[in-house]
This record gives sequence, structure tokens and C-alpha cells, in this order.
Amino acid sequence: MVIGYMKAAPTTYVMQFEGGKVVREGAGLSFFYWKPSATLVSVPLSSADVPFAFNEVTRDFQAVTLQGQLTYRVADPKRLASLLDYSVGVSGRHRSDDPEKLAERLVQVAQVRARTVVQGMPLREVLVHTDTIEAQVLAALAVAEPVRGLGVEVMAFSLLSVKPTPEMARALEAEAREGLQRTADEAIYARRNAAVEQERRIKESELATELAVEERQRQIREAKMAADIAVEEQRAALMERWSQNERQAADARAYYLEKTLAPVRGVDWKTLMATSAGGADPALNIALAFREMGENAQRIGELNVSPDLLSSLMGAPGSGARPTGPRNR
Repeated sequence: MVIGYMKAAPTTYVMQFEGGKVVREGAGLSFFYWKPSATLVSVPLSSADVPFAFNEVTRDFQAVTLQGQLTYRVADPKRLASLLDYSVGVSGRHRSDDPEKLAERLVQVAQVRARTVVQGMPLREVLVHTDTIEAQVLAALAVAEPVRGLGVEVMAFSLLSVKPTPEMARALEAEAREGLQRTADEAIYARRNAAVEQERRIKESELATELAVEERQRQIREAKMAADIAVEEQRAALMERWSQNERQAADARAYYLEKTLAPVRGVDWKTLMATSAGGADPALNIALAFREMGENAQRIGELNVSPDLLSSLMGAPGSGARPTGPRNR
């Protein structure tokens, strides 16, 4: 058959060429055409994802691998069709491999822009600031002339992983592990220091309390000592006053005795004893007798004292005997 039928999807832009001129174009068209003279061009308008993997070098000369995907769509199908062959054959497939080359061109442009960004960053920043890389590469692709000249719009540039070399990865892991260990040790030391500081504060508080108690006890002892001193001073004053009173009383008694004995100071004691009792007291008489015997003991050869006399002298109760006096021979 020489008459063909074309039915395109809504996401496909179709152009029909007759004699080198476009006679029909649009998205999602359906039409009949004359096969011998017609040329059909089909440009997909839907977004497409292209995976990529870049091996780049960072600013500190470390190798790093960027893996991700690039999302794009055709914004100007007529310009793209004028640069690449998107014509389709009778079977509906593209006659050339230019549509597959579009993804390769976009990946190459993205790699150039990513290399520029990565080479300006050290390895650590590349590993942890993937969002910065994505934003800068996407902004660079938006204004890249190779992309705009193809009539293509890059919708997204996403990094799924950023990996250094295995040796560098182990080195970074070891360094990070040591850093975490140091942080943990510092936390332990800080906790121990806090505990020691708290213990020191407790000890200082206890010591201050003990000092306050000792000071209070010292004040109590001093107050008690002052009270004892005051009592002793009062007691000393009392003893001094009592001594003065006793001396005065003794002086008074001595004065009394002196005045009393003054009249009889020159009288013989025998006369004094005889006159003081009037000679009526037998015990006094016996005492005088014994005194005279004591004075004349050298003249006495033997002295006999009767029991009755001793009882009388001793003042034995119930004894009615009168002293008979000593008998000497």
C-alpha cells in the first residue's frame, strides 16, 4: 500500500515533510499520508532519565566517583529535529541512532560542569555537600549553550552516591571513628570532672559546716568559761568577804578575851582556879590535886587510884560514888 496512517501519542511531536517542506506538525497528530513522497519526523516530548557515573578528582587530588541520573525533556522539538535525525521509517522506528546520542551528549555536558564544581572542593566537602554540587551543576546546565542549542531543558541533576577510593574511605572512616572516640572520651572526662567538681563542692560545704559548728562550739565554750570565771570571781569575792568577816570576828573575840583576862592576868592560876569555882566543884578540886601531884611527881613513890575515882572522873552514868581522892604512899 502507498497510503500510510500515522497516529502519535500526546507526548510525541510529529512533523510531515513533503518536498522538503513541513506540511503538517504537532503533538499527538493522527493522519493519512502518501508514503512515496512523505517523510515523517517523530520527536518524544516526555521527560527522560539518563544514569551516569563520573570519575573525578577533587581539589586536594583525591579520586571520587559520582553516580546519579540526569532528567531532561525536549523543549524545542523543531530545533532538535533540525540538528539530529528523528525521522521514522515504515515500521515506525527511527532510521538513525541520533536519538540515543542525545543522552550521551547531555551526560558529557553534565560531566564537564560537574568536574568544574568538584575540582573546586576538597574531598570532605564533596562527600557531605552533595546538595551544593547538584545545585551548581543544574544551574550551569540551565545556561549551557550546548544544551540550549539542542532545544533541550535539563529538569534535574541528582547524585545518588559519592564514593572515594576504598583506601581513602577506610582512612576517613578511621579518622571519623577516632574523632567520635575522642568525643566520647571527652564526654567521659567532662562527666568525671563534673563529678569531681561536685564532690569538691560537697566536701567544701561539709568543711564549712564543720567549721561553723566548731566556731559555734568554741563560742559556747568561751561563754561557759566566761560564766565560770564570773562565778569564780564572785566566789573569790565571797571568800575574801568571809575571810574579812572571820578576821574581824577573831579580832573581836581576841579583844573580848584580852579585856576579859586583863584583870586576872597577874593572878596565880591556883588562886584563879580556886576562886573561879568557889571550891565547890569536886572534879575541879581533883584536877588541881592531880596537877599538884604532877608538879611533885619526883616525891611520889607509889600512886593508887581507886576504880570509883576513875568512874567519877570519867563521868560514868549511874555512878553514885563520890571520889575519895588518890592515896599515895
